[in-house]
Amino acid sequence: MAEFFGDDTFDFLRRLGENNNRGWFNEHKNEYESCVREPALAFIRAMGSELTRFAPHFVAVDKKVGGSLMRIYRDVRFGKNKQPYKTNIGIQFRHERGKDVHAPGFYLHIEAREVFVGAGIWHPDSGTLKKIRTYIDAHPTRWNDAIEDANFMRCFQLSGDSLKRAPKGYPMDHPMIEDLKRKDFIGISPLVPELILQDDLVGLIGSYFETAQPLMQQLCRAIGVKY
Repeated sequence: MAEFFGDDTFDFLRRLGENNNRGWFNEHKNEYESCVREPALAFIRAMGSELTRFAPHFVAVDKKVGGSLMRIYRDVRFGKNKQPYKTNIGIQFRHERGKDVHAPGFYLHIEAREVFVGAGIWHPDSGTLKKIRTYIDAHPTRWNDAIEDANFMRCFQLSGDSLKRAPKGYPMDHPMIEDLKRKDFIGISPLVPELILQDDLVGLIGSYFETAQPLMQQLCRAIGVKY
């Protein structure tokens, strides 16, 4: 039997995707608590000591609201998708300075048919983005050594949005232009969903996060926070 998430977790997420409305969710709120929220909070608590081992400035907060567990309620104000609920579990372990600066974080995404681990910065604000580009321009070798680290490359692929043209102040023939055009600096590693059911989930996810250290260290240096 899995220590945190189970088959019932995936079953709930699958049925939520088929019945994404407030009436159904309210009728199955107890299932959400027992199959999704409580296992997620238990996992977050367990990840605290694991993060301390290799990323002591990143925090695991097991609060129901405002912690590492992201809200299941979607913000439907601005998007075309008006479904009220997310059909995934999103868990983010933010940098302790995350409320003060747009800092890097570790992420676990659990959906009925898709599971992945992420690390880095998604949609940094303009000031943070400028710092990262300035750092890449000034320290190209450090940056390349990080994203070309053999263990990192074996597990992660850089993902996210990029500009079509060079950002202001950089020529299109800049040797680091592809990285300078990035608007997101995230590594993604897909997982087989069944792995979420294994006993040592904390060790598994922790090992992926630890493999992302080269990228995370460079991003922390770029924006001036401790790794």
